Amino acid sequence: MISVEQAVATILTYTTPFLTREVELQAALGKVLAENITADRDFPPFDRATMDGIAIRFQDFQQGQRSFEIEAIAAAGKPQCQLKHPNACLEIMTGAILPDGADVIIRYEDVEIKDGKAFVTVPQLTALQHIHLQGEDRKQGDVLLKRGTILGAAEIGIAATVGKSTLMVVATPKALIISSGDELIPIHETPLTYQIRQSNNYAIQAILKSWGIESDTLHLPDDEEVIKTNLAFSLQKYDFLILSGGVSEGKYDFIPKTLSALGVHPHFHKVAQKPGKPLWFGTTATGKVVFALPGNPVSAFLCIYRYVQIWWLAAAGCNQPLQYARLDEAVEFKAPVTYFLQVRLRQDEAGYLTAQPIFGHGSGDLANLLDADAFMELPKDRNRFEAGEVHLIWRYRNLR
Repeated sequence: MISVEQAVATILTYTTPFLTREVELQAALGKVLAENITADRDFPPFDRATMDGIAIRFQDFQQGQRSFEIEAIAAAGKPQCQLKHPNACLEIMTGAILPDGADVIIRYEDVEIKDGKAFVTVPQLTALQHIHLQGEDRKQGDVLLKRGTILGAAEIGIAATVGKSTLMVVATPKALIISSGDELIPIHETPLTYQIRQSNNYAIQAILKSWGIESDTLHLPDDEEVIKTNLAFSLQKYDFLILSGGVSEGKYDFIPKTLSALGVHPHFHKVAQKPGKPLWFGTTATGKVVFALPGNPVSAFLCIYRYVQIWWLAAAGCNQPLQYARLDEAVEFKAPVTYFLQVRLRQDEAGYLTAQPIFGHGSGDLANLLDADAFMELPKDRNRFEAGEVHLIWRYRNLR
C-alpha cells in the first residue's frame, strides 16, 4: 500500500500530452486551449469615451471657460470627429473614439445643456478624465490567453474579440466508464430489497463532461468471463477507462487480475487513505490509462477529484491551483492513513474560506455528498486536527 503522495507522483508519470484539434468557438467552452491567443491590435484600439457627455479641451477649462458651444455629436461606431474651434465642445457617447483636439470628457450629469451650449456645473476636472487610452489594457501582440487555459465564458469572449472563430484545443481522450456488480440495476427499474440503482457511472460521466470530456458508459455483471471479454474490447476501442467496483478483495472482485491478464500494467493497488483505499491505477504499453475505483460512491467521488482530475489536467497541459480552507472545529481520526474529511465550505466575515466537518455514515453514504462541498485532506502523521488549522481541499461544488 502506497501513500497519497506516492500515488499522485506515479500518476503524473503517465501524462503523455494529448493531440490537438480545431473546434468552432461556440463548441470550445470547457475545453483546454492548445495555442496562445495574442492581441491582434491594441486594447482598446483607440482612445475611447467611457461616459456619455461632452468632450472639450482641458486647457479651455483651466483658463476659466465654463460654457461651450456644441459643434456636433461623436457617436460610437463612427469615424473620428474633430473639435474645430476653441471654447467649443462635442457631445460624445460611451464607446466613441475621442475627437481630435479634445482631451477631457465631462459627464452629462455634470453639465447643463441649453440653447446649443453646454454649461459645466462642477468646479474641477482632471486631465484625460473618462478616457480609456489606446493600448492601456493590452498592446498588440501581447499574449492574452496561454495554452493550457481552461476556456470559460470570459476566455470565449476574448477569443471572439480578436477574431478567433476557431480555436486549437486539446483533444479529449475517448473515454469509457464501467460499473460492475450484480447488485446494480438500471435507473429505470425498480430495485428489489437487495438491489440498488446504478449511480457512479452517471456521477462520473457528469464530472467528466464538466471537464469537457465526453464518455460512454457500460455496466458489467460479476462474471469473470464477461468482464474479460468486455474489457478486452474496451481497451482496443477507448483511450481512457474509469471503472468503479470490483477492485477490493472479495471473491467477485475480478477487475485487477483481469486487467493485468489483458496487458494493463498495474502501477499501484491500494492507497493509505480513507475513504478510497482500494484504488487501482495502470497503463498499457500503448499509453492507454485505466483507473479502477472503489465501488462505494463517496470513495469513487473522492478518487475522481483527487487523482483522475490531476491526471487529466497535467496531461492537458493545465496548472491546477491548489485550494485551502480553515477547519472550523477540531477533528480526531485515529487510523494511520490520510483522511479525506467531507466538509461544507463557507466564507467568514474576514473573507477566509472555512470548512465545517460533515460526518456521514461511511463511504457508502451517497446522500452525504449533498451536505458537503469538498474533501479536506488531513495528513496521516497525526490523529488530531485543531480548529483554525489550514489544510488542502478538493472541492466539487462552488460556495452555496
